[in-house]
Amino acid sequence: MDCSVAQCLEVIGEWWSMLIVRDVFLGFNRFDDIQGRLGISRNVLNQRLHHLVDAGVLVKVPYSTRPPRYEYRLTDKGRDLWPVLTTMRQWGDKYAAPDGPPLEVAHKACGQVAEAALVCSHCGQRMDAHDVRTVPTSRAVLAAGPLREASARGDG
Repeated sequence: MDCSVAQCLEVIGEWWSMLIVRDVFLGFNRFDDIQGRLGISRNVLNQRLHHLVDAGVLVKVPYSTRPPRYEYRLTDKGRDLWPVLTTMRQWGDKYAAPDGPPLEVAHKACGQVAEAALVCSHCGQRMDAHDVRTVPTSRAVLAAGPLREASARGDG
């Protein structure tokens, strides 16, 4: 499917994949550590790790030769998932954590607990769904013909 969201979900949309990426972000990068934290079966974890390595999200780095053992580190592609993971966490904190968030994120520069916010890369203003509109690229216009302008709010 020629859709960036669909392509992203192809890589990280499976239930365990984003939780594995979360744990690697948190510094749990060895198979047994991830398996113990998630309670995932070893064969499913192995499959997901292979998929994330094949997709270029993680890289497998040896830390022992006898027996052969590896840790998993985020690639640039994997580190670029930080805003996605952060937005998912903030949504879960707001709508699915009745006892409050299980962890908070502090900004290293100022030391304060912070929420990540989407801002315009050109003017720096904060953005939400009401502040944007979709604009088809020339590639999209050539492939599908003219598209109607759609609202990001989901109502148009």
